[in-house]
Amino acid sequence: MTKTTTRDKLIQAMADALQRKGLHGVGLNELLKTAGAPKGSLYHHFPGGKSELAVAAIEHIGRRIDEFVARLFAQQPDPLQALHSWLQGALQQLQSSQFERGCPLATVALESGPEDLEIRAALEHCFATLRQALARQLHRHGHAREQADNLAALFVALYEGGLLQARVAGSTEPLRRAADALFNLARQQPPGGDAA
Repeated sequence: MTKTTTRDKLIQAMADALQRKGLHGVGLNELLKTAGAPKGSLYHHFPGGKSELAVAAIEHIGRRIDEFVARLFAQQPDPLQALHSWLQGALQQLQSSQFERGCPLATVALESGPEDLEIRAALEHCFATLRQALARQLHRHGHAREQADNLAALFVALYEGGLLQARVAGSTEPLRRAADALFNLARQQPPGGDAA
């Protein structure tokens, strides 16, 4: 069993903070306390400060996406049911956290500005990784490549937008309604094989 380093603990603390509070909603002292890390350790491991730590946390989330999506689709033979299970898990987490825990990527994306080049690049890569992982699984389950790419893009947009609206409303209804509409449409257009 590998030992969790101070650097790892800081990354995990930041990933958690991004999901709950966003980049600007968490202070350095809170991060250090959550990580159980001594003062000075943040700048020792991340000389660029909180922004560099945020990039590391986003990259950490991105590395776990393929594994998460593969596990999700392995548990459900029906790809639409796999996506439904993901949404159900997100909604349960949202409700149990009193609508505090959203998507860490969306929270940071909304806060970032044009000057946040490294953060935006990490977010762009992470969102692309998520869409690609979903599209791979959908294609593996019978969807044509373009259909799989489009459905993955639509699902990620629905998930992010619906989760954001649910957090603001303090209700799961916005995401539930959007998901119901998507799944009804997807069932009307069954998977199709590639022409090539």
